[in-house]
Amino acid sequence: MVQSINTKVDLVTNATFHSGISQYGKVMIGDKGFEFFNDRDARKFIQIPWEEVDYIIASIMFKGKWIPRYAIQTKRNGTFSFSSKDPKKVLRTIREYVDSKHMVQSLSFFKVIKRALKSPFRKK
Repeated sequence: MVQSINTKVDLVTNATFHSGISQYGKVMIGDKGFEFFNDRDARKFIQIPWEEVDYIIASIMFKGKWIPRYAIQTKRNGTFSFSSKDPKKVLRTIREYVDSKHMVQSLSFFKVIKRALKSPFRKK
């Protein structure tokens, strides 16, 4: 059995971890960090302490009405992408532990296309 890093739990909800093959499980947000536990295999889990979190990146659509997924960028181990049943509730809970300056919005589809079209004409 996996030992949790949290001593106090603020939120537990169903979530999906996106890494090639989607893994379904539970997200636990507490006083020490962010945790994901797989439903099927207890050995597949992710524990991210708040000190390790660099940025929280949210994909926002329809002017904030729908948040399909969010990602946690760590200082050393890369980016982990998640989606959950109620992402607004998850992000509000994370905001208690992560500075709001480190919570950013991802680029929209049109902004990515615009950057791609401008990039060949930029000076090096």
